Amino acid sequence: MPKKKIFISSVQKEFANERKLLFSYLMDDPLLSKFFTPFIFEDYPAAGRKTSSVYIKEVESSDIYMGIFGDEYGYQNKAGISPTEQEYNHAQKLNKECLIFIKRDSTKRQAKEKEFIQKVEQDVIRKTFNNYEELKAAVYKSLILYLDENEFLRTVPFDKAKDNEATIKDIDEDKVKKFIEMSKQNRNFKTGRATSTKDLLKHLDLMDDKGKITNAAILLFGKKPQKFFISSEVKCCQFYGNVVEKPIPSQSIYKGDVFELIDQATSFVMSRVDNWVGTRDHGPTAAVPTRTELPIDAVREAIVNAVCHRDYTSNASVQVMLFKNRLEIWNPGQLPQGLTTQKLYKPHKSKPRNLLIAEPMQRCGYIEKAGTGTGDIVKQCLDLGLKKPIFEQDGDFKVIIWRPDSQNGTQDGKQNDTQGGTQDGTQEKLESTIINSIKANPKISRKGLAQALQTSPRTIARRLKEMTHKVHFVGSGYSGHWEILDENCAS
Repeated sequence: MPKKKIFISSVQKEFANERKLLFSYLMDDPLLSKFFTPFIFEDYPAAGRKTSSVYIKEVESSDIYMGIFGDEYGYQNKAGISPTEQEYNHAQKLNKECLIFIKRDSTKRQAKEKEFIQKVEQDVIRKTFNNYEELKAAVYKSLILYLDENEFLRTVPFDKAKDNEATIKDIDEDKVKKFIEMSKQNRNFKTGRATSTKDLLKHLDLMDDKGKITNAAILLFGKKPQKFFISSEVKCCQFYGNVVEKPIPSQSIYKGDVFELIDQATSFVMSRVDNWVGTRDHGPTAAVPTRTELPIDAVREAIVNAVCHRDYTSNASVQVMLFKNRLEIWNPGQLPQGLTTQKLYKPHKSKPRNLLIAEPMQRCGYIEKAGTGTGDIVKQCLDLGLKKPIFEQDGDFKVIIWRPDSQNGTQDGKQNDTQGGTQDGTQEKLESTIINSIKANPKISRKGLAQALQTSPRTIARRLKEMTHKVHFVGSGYSGHWEILDENCAS
């Protein structure tokens, strides 16, 4: 949130010390300095401009007018109006937030100042003070109340907060219509196609009766979500090896609503991994079978989780990194209390961080069943013959999905002796099982081998390619058969 500018207005001579102390206090206070930037004319550089024009311009560029009134009315122009009253009048004309603080002792108050204060008291609520300490305390209370009333002090989850300054004009009506259609197709959503944007947002608890828009509404349907939440983008990179190093062959930073981010990031990954295309002898039908190197549903689920459940108060972005041996998906945030990485491998209670984002995503099919997404990622990878995915929580949350190239190596690309020995033994056993299956049925297809060995056709194809000195396929299609070239390799 951009800091709110406070224009401090008073007779400079009368409150010279208070103005400087208040300015320093607002600049240095650990809480208020996060939200406010004060302005006093004393710090304005001389630029040859008329003082009155500077006052007016600064009032216009400020969010809050803070008036401190005491005994003196101040210098008067030809119309008999002081700079302080001019500033106040202009702030009222522009509907600025006005915070007024009046010195309690009025025994020495000038007549014009009394008239001015009486006018102000008819417009706004004011607070009184006797000394600087009381003034500082009153200013603090007023600014905290301002933050609270405008929901800048977040006491609700990020997705439910309405501290974004967005309006209904920042919502894309075409995106809302598309959401209604997708929800009808995927979840039989009952809302009619003619439902207005306002009615849908209210129905989904994304807008209140005053027209204030939640952060979730912007991320779901905003025209430019990154205008309000710059770190809500997704960064995707591909690397040649197994570590982050240059050159980087491909990288993209995606912007848009959460649906667009998920689609774009998923496309980035799937367009850069291998797609296995078989022949008709791989299956019983005439259709040519195809299989992607990584299970698209697992990749998509991991990206959905990263975008939906991330911590949007963090300045970090979701990162998708495709290495030679693995895919890593990072999202800023922690697992919910009571949920561990080990529990993610089996069904668990769903605890979405951003419920107002998760529910619409579930309605249009981006999220399937509560608490089963990570289990599905594991199952889909194992079904494809890949190593079990890894879930890590170390500051940020990370999902690692292994590529087929990782089967013979560790994450950093260096062979681990123990793992290598295990892998070598596994590969030898796989070869032996393939040969025994071929001896039992020389006409067995690659798909049949995959089914018999409970692995993927891709794994079988890769292993057969490495076994050309041991086995050979003669002929083509259903009329062909396997021949064993080295009888000594049979067991």
